[in-house]
Amino acid sequence: MHPLFRRAKRIAAYAASSATFGVLLAAGLRLLTPRPWADALAFGVPAALVYGFVVLSSWWVCRANPLARGPQAIVAQLSAAARASALWTVGLALLATALSRGAHLGPDRAGILLDLGVLFVAGIPGYLLGSVVHYMVLAVEASHAAERRALESQVSAREAELRALRAQLNPHFLFNSLNSINALVGTDPEGARRMCERLGDFLRRTLALGAREAVPLGEELALVDRYLDIEQVRFGDRLRVERVVDPAMLSCQVPPLLLQPLIENAIKHGVQDVLEGGEVRLEARRAGTRLVLTVENPLDATAPARRGEGVGLENVRRRLAALGSRDARLTASRLGERFRVTLELPAGADGEGGAGG
Repeated sequence: MHPLFRRAKRIAAYAASSATFGVLLAAGLRLLTPRPWADALAFGVPAALVYGFVVLSSWWVCRANPLARGPQAIVAQLSAAARASALWTVGLALLATALSRGAHLGPDRAGILLDLGVLFVAGIPGYLLGSVVHYMVLAVEASHAAERRALESQVSAREAELRALRAQLNPHFLFNSLNSINALVGTDPEGARRMCERLGDFLRRTLALGAREAVPLGEELALVDRYLDIEQVRFGDRLRVERVVDPAMLSCQVPPLLLQPLIENAIKHGVQDVLEGGEVRLEARRAGTRLVLTVENPLDATAPARRGEGVGLENVRRRLAALGSRDARLTASRLGERFRVTLELPAGADGEGGAGG
């Protein structure tokens, strides 16, 4: 369908502009062959209206003959212009004859032939002008289509990356948990059973939260609690947790599954490496318009400094980048025998916010 026909207002506006051009055509005919305004308008306005819609046929000619075809497209346009102008001229001959015989309007036969000859010649560049406009419209549509395809490709790539990153969250933790369950089966069957139940509950909640774009901080912390319940079975008294959470922040919207990798990182590279274990501190507070999440863990003072930040922190950084969270910031630093990771996200004035780009 021609774009003009998609809206009735466009058709009305186009018809009005064609009628206006008909007035100009009538003025030109009066200069060509002197005649009263009534005669000129009775012929010029219908002629312009009809050709205005005839020119629209160049839309399909342009679609069938893109400019990339070079000379072939030019020949096709010239041929279509000649045929359209000839068809228009035949129609004008019938109109001029009807006006002359039925209403006694218009010039004599010689004047009619002169009008038709001039209009046939003028119709060809008029049609070609319509082709130029249509080629421009098609170029704009092609550009928009390319932008849509590029955007769809970016969205698909981002979704694929997010799925891949989410898939990386659980395997390492899952392997450790299964190994711990295997070790507990012989010495503490009840502990193994509890750990299996908690692991199943954690994985079920992980799947539910991971399918959403954003979740309240309260739900994210509930998932962290399920994770810590499992780790508590593994580490016992060696793992201690301190929570300092501002209740007003629990409704803040955050990307799902961001905190668990940070807590896992703190246990794996902190509590696990310290003989007597240690305390993991989790804090959630407001700082102006920001939600600040902090995770701290102990470090083995005798252990060499780690290179890089580990898979967990890198995963979180990449997920924030894939989500387009330009206002989010993740920092990590070593403070003596403690390691601190700080995640800052936008927070609304009433405690509701998000980390969208």
